[in-house]
Amino acid sequence: MAGALWSLLGVLAGAFIAIQAPINAQLARGLGVPVAAAAISFLAGAVVLGVVTLLTTRMPGAAIDWRAPAPWLFVTGGVLGAAYVTSTVLLTPRIGAAALMAFLVTGQLLAGMLVDKAGILGVAVREISMGRIVGAVLLLTGALMIRIY
Repeated sequence: MAGALWSLLGVLAGAFIAIQAPINAQLARGLGVPVAAAAISFLAGAVVLGVVTLLTTRMPGAAIDWRAPAPWLFVTGGVLGAAYVTSTVLLTPRIGAAALMAFLVTGQLLAGMLVDKAGILGVAVREISMGRIVGAVLLLTGALMIRIY
């Protein structure tokens, strides 16, 4: 049961991404500056996450040491997120939301397969099987069909 719930949460998160892209593209049109739209999107998310962090860490004995240096590897997550949001702002009006989501999912799958294969960042090693390769090829084919037709 829990596995199904986590899977549904993943689908919901994917839906949020699909909705976020045209929202940010509309913001970019209104502002006339795509990077500014990405920055505002990140700022809004940062504010919400900051509030949630403050609300969930105000327990006796729990404290965040804001002076502790974050490893650069983990800071790159924000950089990758900024590149992602900026890309969606630029690409949504050019190729459409459906094609963009298809290519994004394809990129996520391919990168995920490489992360699994290498076992980096604490991920359990999972070999790239023929089934995974066929699935990736089918996903890429589907993305191309959505874009072309």
